[in-house]
Amino acid sequence: MTTSNTIAAEVADFVPGFSNAVGPTLTAVFDEEQSDLRAGGVPDGAVSVGDALPAATVVDVRGESRDLASLLSEGPAVLVFYRGAWCPFCNITLAHYQRALAPELDARGVRLIAISPQTPDGTASAVEKGELGYTVVSDPGNALAGALGIVTAPSAAAQDAHTQLGFAVKDSNADDTPAIPFPSVIVVDAARTVAFADIKVDYTQRTETAEILAAVDAL
Repeated sequence: MTTSNTIAAEVADFVPGFSNAVGPTLTAVFDEEQSDLRAGGVPDGAVSVGDALPAATVVDVRGESRDLASLLSEGPAVLVFYRGAWCPFCNITLAHYQRALAPELDARGVRLIAISPQTPDGTASAVEKGELGYTVVSDPGNALAGALGIVTAPSAAAQDAHTQLGFAVKDSNADDTPAIPFPSVIVVDAARTVAFADIKVDYTQRTETAEILAAVDAL
């Protein structure tokens, strides 16, 4: 994979090899799923600018429950919801944020927290794959993602495709269901009010670093 300035460019580099690896039949399944997700759009009631960030309990890589508020700095924070370490598009994104976003946020005194419904082992896997230095936690049962209205699940055909590839999303999740968040980035101000919310219904698309920094700098 080439080093690229955007997530979109890295995904474009990745997709041909991925499609060749899984074959045309499974590629067609995933293409149809992505098309259906785009057609469905962002769900009604999803988090939007001006909403208050709900209180939440998350679980760290050691399996310890933590109050989300205790992980946030006194200033603004960026929350990144991802599907899981099994999702290559998530791994591309989290690693990209480690290289391009985290240093910029550190310089601004802004916390970066990535959140998924995985078990702590899944969270640890994401950290290891991306060599992530920022905070990564689990949201068991998608409690926080559900309160934000951003929960979905792979289509039945996609879950069958996952089985053919040797895994099941529910086995990675803390609640033994295939429910996952839409890939989303939420920026909250010091009062924990949502100042920016970008929900990507197509999981091959992600929020670019420049967009996030622009939202942070606009606070």
